[in-house]
Amino acid sequence: MTDENRPRGAAPEEAVPDDVQEQAVPDETPDIYGAYPRLTDEQTAYLSGHGTRRSVVPGQVLIRDGVPPPDFFVVLSGSVAITEHHGTPDERLLRVHGPGRFLGELGLLQGQVAFYTAHAREAGEVLALPVDRLRALMARDPCLGNLVLRAYLGRRAQLVGGGVGFRILGSRYSPDTRRLREFAARNRLPHRWIDLEADQEAEALLRRVAVSPEDTPIVIWREHQVLRNPGNAELAQLIGLSPPMAPHSHCDLLVVGSGPAGIAAAVYGSSDGLTTTVVDTVAPGGQAGTTSLIENYFGFPAGIPGSELAERGMLQARKFGTQVRIPAEATSLEPGHGHYRVTFADGSETLCRTVVLATGAHYRRLDVPGMERLERTSVYYAATVYEARQCGAAPVAVVGGGNSAGQAVLFLAAWVPRVHLLIRGSYLGARMSRYLVDQIERHPRVSVLLDSELREVRGEDALRTIVVEHCRTGERRTLDACALFVFIGAKPCTDWLTGVLALDDRGFVLTGAEAEARAGHVVREGPGRGCLSLETTLPGVFAAGDVRSGSVKRVASAAGEGAMAIHHVHDRLARTAAPAHPSGAPPPPPTPPGPSAPFGRSAAPGGDPHVSASPAQPRHPRSRST
Repeated sequence: MTDENRPRGAAPEEAVPDDVQEQAVPDETPDIYGAYPRLTDEQTAYLSGHGTRRSVVPGQVLIRDGVPPPDFFVVLSGSVAITEHHGTPDERLLRVHGPGRFLGELGLLQGQVAFYTAHAREAGEVLALPVDRLRALMARDPCLGNLVLRAYLGRRAQLVGGGVGFRILGSRYSPDTRRLREFAARNRLPHRWIDLEADQEAEALLRRVAVSPEDTPIVIWREHQVLRNPGNAELAQLIGLSPPMAPHSHCDLLVVGSGPAGIAAAVYGSSDGLTTTVVDTVAPGGQAGTTSLIENYFGFPAGIPGSELAERGMLQARKFGTQVRIPAEATSLEPGHGHYRVTFADGSETLCRTVVLATGAHYRRLDVPGMERLERTSVYYAATVYEARQCGAAPVAVVGGGNSAGQAVLFLAAWVPRVHLLIRGSYLGARMSRYLVDQIERHPRVSVLLDSELREVRGEDALRTIVVEHCRTGERRTLDACALFVFIGAKPCTDWLTGVLALDDRGFVLTGAEAEARAGHVVREGPGRGCLSLETTLPGVFAAGDVRSGSVKRVASAAGEGAMAIHHVHDRLARTAAPAHPSGAPPPPPTPPGPSAPFGRSAAPGGDPHVSASPAQPRHPRSRST
């Protein structure tokens, strides 16, 4: 495992702790980071009551790459090898598991295809459980659920860090190469990038798949499947990121956006028994998901990466039954009789009783000479491992004076020799938390340029230098920089809502009293009916997080608003008594067993008699225990 993907606080790989789990077979992969635990006899016996024991022969494939795993396997005797490129001259051994170990990784719970092959090394026996049954057992048994989730999170991190999975071959100067890499990185999909400009194997690989350099970027999967410059949706479909959207679907609650507010709304909505769907254009996490380390989030004294916080939240939402659709871009919102119709860019639509808008905001683009030419190759609006790897050993510049800029500066300073922080104001702590200011002022590789503005970016295919002007003296200076990180302003993602509901003069969604003041311009339901505090000018449509006018731009407050929105959802549904299935439409069919089923639901008739097949009924909002 590489350093950047090692769990925080873990020892280097060569420093094996004294209490490492004893190996059950001679060359078994050691469990150093909690990614490869061994089940206790009691846990194995518990699972045996819900699964089937199977004999295996040497070479028998249990999980095949490119196919969603049909079962959760526990090794009872013998051993199982985890390999990449199985059955080819490039076959590579990744892991070995002996008795008591279980197979799989995060994708098994999310319905994704396997990125490896698991096969028996010798005759033995395994225990097989259908994946939907495993989800139900995890929901019933928190100890088992936590053990599996922790292991699967660690295994996904190791796959991502180990270069396993599909390959993206393209030029570092190609905007589409960058788009594909960002989509894969933000969704934590195991992959490896092959740079057309520098990687020696690129040319040979292009010849092997009969693709010219002009047709790149390409995605290569399982040695024989090649996608030429695929869209994000096509790549998502390839690996089963989320089930394809039905042309017409129904739900109680549609959450648009999966940042902290959206994820919290999904968790509380589905845990309260509402049929909940969450959609996002790119990836979970929103702006928070692009933050390398959030140090002031309650409950994480060592800090937590934004991507990890989002990943854990989405797992929690899935656990309670939330259906996730990524990528899915909402393009219109239309009120109907007792429901709303949301249409997506691919033409599909969802009818929902209530909507929580949590689309967040994005940083504003700098309008300076050279920006249009270099923005898609050298300008970034996030600072994670993916972006840091592009910088090499050259200086970078960061523009912005808020916490996001400060977090980016400290993270990048661990990767590059010099970080220039450009701030238009004369005081570093004007909009930045004190703990960040103190660290930045002490850091030897950070130079802070106060009263400074960016005037020009220079370079041909990539950024080489920037021109900075002092706001008071007008003095200009040129600085070396290979990348520019921009964290200024906030433009709400509400273009698709213009003319649909009331927005403030900056485009943020009006709610509560401000929305009620504008309610005369829209149809209201019933006399004397006022807006709830997070409700928009459309009854039953709520806004939470950064997209809401007047919100506090903090991760914790966004999550709190997402949870609070569900309280309002229950209140609104109780007042309006909206029909469970809009416009008299028939109810959707029950969720079939399989990869897309939620953790705690087993909808298969004749399924496990020991596991409840019925989702929890919605509770009155005031009876919620947390």
